[in-house]
Amino acid sequence: MINAAIVGLGWWGKTLVESAEGSEAIRFVAVGTRAASPEVRAFADAQKLRVVEGFEALLADRKLEAIVLATPHSMHARQVIAAAQAGKHVFCEKPLALTKSDAEAAVDATRRAGVTLGLGFNRRFHPEMTKLRERIRSGGLGTILHAEATMTVPNGLLLKPTQWRAHHEETPCGGLTPLGVHAIDGMIDLCGPIDTVYCQSFKRVVEIDSDDTTSMLFRVKDGSSGYLGTLMATGGGFSFQVFGSKGWVRLEGMTHVAGASSEERRMRLFGNCKFQPVKGELEVWQAEALDVTRAALEAFAKAAGGGPKFPIPIEQMIHGAAVTEAVVRSAASGKVEKIA
Repeated sequence: MINAAIVGLGWWGKTLVESAEGSEAIRFVAVGTRAASPEVRAFADAQKLRVVEGFEALLADRKLEAIVLATPHSMHARQVIAAAQAGKHVFCEKPLALTKSDAEAAVDATRRAGVTLGLGFNRRFHPEMTKLRERIRSGGLGTILHAEATMTVPNGLLLKPTQWRAHHEETPCGGLTPLGVHAIDGMIDLCGPIDTVYCQSFKRVVEIDSDDTTSMLFRVKDGSSGYLGTLMATGGGFSFQVFGSKGWVRLEGMTHVAGASSEERRMRLFGNCKFQPVKGELEVWQAEALDVTRAALEAFAKAAGGGPKFPIPIEQMIHGAAVTEAVVRSAASGKVEKIA
């Protein structure tokens, strides 16, 4: 059992804590905060968490073995580095960083300290992604031609200008960091490293300092292509589809809609699933229910405790950050950008 502290107690930080209730691998025992609001204290009391004011004080707490970060994206790299230097295992919510260099610095710090680094790409842990990965690896889809995803939420209409997610510096390209990086990670996992990207991103209806409509085109190093669309001002939804020379698989579900129940955000990410072979009838089934947020935290805790390595290789963590950086660069330049 790993004793962990949560840093960042917004709606997703609370979801992380709630997902670990009853786990035999990880338990949250503390929350780190700069200033404990009545809301934070009420949640901490309900979850029996110690409130520790100040990140440095949290790192100095010898009773804590792990730090879980649900903080603004721009803070991730330096917080991961500081936690690693304090000898703490670190689970970081996605994205790990907004630039490749920051991701490399964070990874290097955990390597030097000999601590485990986990990353919150929780969709990787769903059985449907596992089955799709195995189908691709076994040749069941033939040669992969194309992968595409669409991720949508109304969250951009609900954010207040004072919230950190409402600012372009923290969430460049609108839905890229809160949503799209999940799909990019899926493409890297299933199709391999990405070579180039082209992005267009703009604001249509939201009033905050962020885009609401973003689309991306990818070329994978193996020759296949990819598309990703993220929308922050419409109904919630998710689709992920891989096309091969022997057929296609489509996974459908939900995204992290602000205001939805914790259980819904954790359990309803996958729903309808379809397989259409080149020859044969369409197969349709319902995805099994799994708390992927808990699965990711438990995989991290087991790795930190000396068990199997965290399933997302650190090289792919760094590559994902490099792709994110290139997407933002392309949106600004209007050109196809090569992944560094």
